[in-house]
Amino acid sequence: MDHYDSQQTNDYMQPEEDWDRDLLLDPAWEKQQRKTFTAWCNSHLRKAGTQIENIEEDFRDGLKLMLLLEVISGERLAKPERGKMRVHKISNVNKALDFIASKGVKLVSIGAEEIVDGNVKMTLGMIWTIILRFAIQDISVEETSAKEGLLLWCQRKTAPYKNVNIQNFHISWKDGLGFCALIHRHRPELIDYGKLRKDDPLTNLNTAFDVAEKYLDIPKMLDAEDIVGTARPDEKAIMTYVSSFYHAFSGAQKLLEWIRRTIPWLENRVPENTMHAMQQKLEDFRDYRRLHKPPKVQEKCQLEINFNTLQTKLRLSNRPAFMPSEGRMVSDINNAWGCLEQVEKGYEEWLLNEIRRLERLDHLAEKFRQKASIHEAWTDGKEAMLRQKDYETATLSEIKALLKKHEAFESDLAAHQDRVEQIAAIAQELNELDYYDSPSVNARCQKICDQWDNLGALTQKRREALERTEKLLETIDQLYLEYAKRAAPFNNWMEGAMEDLQDTFIVHTIEEIQGLTTAHEQFKATLPDADKERLAILGIHNEVSKIVQTYHVNMAGTNPYTTITPQEINGKWDHVRQLVPRRDQALTEEHARQQHNERLRKQFGAQANVIGPWIQTKMEEIGRISIEMHGTLEDQLSHLRQYEKSIVNYKPKIDQLEGDHQLIQEALIFDNKHTNYTMEHIRVGWEQLLTTIARTINEVENQILTRDAKGISQEQMNEFRASFNHFDRKKTGMMDTDDFRACLISMGYNMGEAEFARIMSIVDPNRLGVVTFQAFIDFMSRETADTDTADQVMASFKILAGDKNYITMDELRRELPPDQAEYCIARMAPYTGPDSVPGALDYMSFSTALYGESDL
Repeated sequence: MDHYDSQQTNDYMQPEEDWDRDLLLDPAWEKQQRKTFTAWCNSHLRKAGTQIENIEEDFRDGLKLMLLLEVISGERLAKPERGKMRVHKISNVNKALDFIASKGVKLVSIGAEEIVDGNVKMTLGMIWTIILRFAIQDISVEETSAKEGLLLWCQRKTAPYKNVNIQNFHISWKDGLGFCALIHRHRPELIDYGKLRKDDPLTNLNTAFDVAEKYLDIPKMLDAEDIVGTARPDEKAIMTYVSSFYHAFSGAQKLLEWIRRTIPWLENRVPENTMHAMQQKLEDFRDYRRLHKPPKVQEKCQLEINFNTLQTKLRLSNRPAFMPSEGRMVSDINNAWGCLEQVEKGYEEWLLNEIRRLERLDHLAEKFRQKASIHEAWTDGKEAMLRQKDYETATLSEIKALLKKHEAFESDLAAHQDRVEQIAAIAQELNELDYYDSPSVNARCQKICDQWDNLGALTQKRREALERTEKLLETIDQLYLEYAKRAAPFNNWMEGAMEDLQDTFIVHTIEEIQGLTTAHEQFKATLPDADKERLAILGIHNEVSKIVQTYHVNMAGTNPYTTITPQEINGKWDHVRQLVPRRDQALTEEHARQQHNERLRKQFGAQANVIGPWIQTKMEEIGRISIEMHGTLEDQLSHLRQYEKSIVNYKPKIDQLEGDHQLIQEALIFDNKHTNYTMEHIRVGWEQLLTTIARTINEVENQILTRDAKGISQEQMNEFRASFNHFDRKKTGMMDTDDFRACLISMGYNMGEAEFARIMSIVDPNRLGVVTFQAFIDFMSRETADTDTADQVMASFKILAGDKNYITMDELRRELPPDQAEYCIARMAPYTGPDSVPGALDYMSFSTALYGESDL
């Protein structure tokens, strides 16, 4: 899994040069380094289930060295050699050294041969290089890194301990308090630091080493006696051991660095060209899921647990809370982990999509091979067949057979065109999808296309030769064919002409009959040319007869292309000539009938164009009378009765129009361009006119009754009419809801929705959404009357009832507007007096109750 940066360069690698200059190590230092470096290597190798015993011997074959590098880097090295020969061992060690060099490390005087030969100095130097690169180089504290960063980290962590002064990686650690301070700073429960004495270094060192091994999983890399007994402990051994403390206590940074290295690998979307390579990527990803990620998940969890435990211990011991440095908070880890999982999800989807794409490529490639193989098998031998010249010695019947066979081949060839196009399309798609073997596919496709073009050319060339030979042998056959080609359409023309000449026609206008007449004249104009065509067709037949007689051709049977004989053509031609004058006579008679129909249309249209506007004018005049305020209501009523009389006197003209309409119907005339009025329009308009004048007269009469019953003056009536007309914006004789609301507001009404709804229920009891003038008058009379009493209401009903003590439904419907009449009928109780008749209603109790409700 190559998910670490392989191009990092670092010029800090001064220690290698020092190593080269100091090949002869101090024996005490060499002993410390052997123990420390061996323990450090085993701390990583145990993750892979193995370890080393002798550092210079166990790395000689390069296998455990490569394994160590894979474990500490998290990357996969090249496949190692499994042979036992020296060359195999050198190859493995070189792979390991090349990997170290790829990480930006400059190896000085360290060669594979020295490692294979067990050179302890070179081996220790190599291990120190690895420790520097993978355990120390990435340490970063306050803009310092590597050795300086590690030293600064130690100083920062031990600063609160007065008896600890870390200035280097040798004598500053001899008393052991530095190691104990590091442990106590991060895990105070592990060491009772107050009981430690500076003058007891062995106890301090052994305490730190034992606790680190037992609780921090840091193996013993040093001996307390070696450190105490050495004037200046080995710096590299101390740095290696201290770096283990740094990594043990800097889990957050390590985890963040691992995430930082892993995300670019997961973001890499460079596809592979083969299924095997993509499957290897998938296998790497599965290794990451199974082997690399689970320990990091556990590490992340343990980090959170350790952080929480540390904070609790510090709080219980009244010490300040531990604050990780910027960018290493638990929240930072969680955010980085979330980014990792998001990229991981996208990577898995990309891998699967790429595998599906390569599966598609493999499928297309196999499909290409199958279709290409089928096509190549079909074309085998086709070129030789097309180059044959068997037609040169063939008879006419054999030529025809060869032509049929060739036509069949052409059909077969055309059927294979799709396969060739599919092959080319698949090849193009493979190129577009970057198929790795596109060159061979393109070459095979080009060969197929070239062969296909050659087959097409040979096919056309053979057809031309066959047709040329056939024409030389079939002059008579061509004449028959020409006769059939011309006789068939001419025969169809004659049959169509006979059908048209005998076809019945239905027309409704002069224009239509004129169109038929024009078409018939045009048809007659074509008869001379048709006769020439007839003679030409007969001439072809005569030419055949002449050839047969001249060249003694043995013709078997009649014309093979048609059954139409010259006798049949002549018989049909004679029949067409007889039908022409009959058609002339039928068209002339129809033309006369259509002229008569046109006169009827004009006569009806002239009258309808007068009567229709007259009805409309009268309707408008009646409407104006009903809304205008000229004179008294009696004057308006008189005027309306005069209009009614004039309308009745107009009835004879309507009857006359009905008579003309009857003639039009009898003549089966269905449209009339001389007028837009139909008899139905006239009838409806006439009935509306009669209804309107009657209704208007009735409304005026009701207004007179209302005026007299309510004691309304003419001036009040005029005011009511003026207000109504003003707010009747649509001039329909009725106000809609908005108009009526505006009218009430203009009169000073200040009402809410509930009050307006109550008023509307009075003036529009049927909920039609409009207010008539009669309803408006009733409302206004109620609103303006100050002294109405139930007796006055009963007096009004008594007038309507003709002085009777009851009133009937017919009288109410006759005297009141429909909505008011139905309102009263629905609410009046039956009359039960001695003079009662069936259907009698008690208007007295109704008036008393209604007056009490103040809704009248």
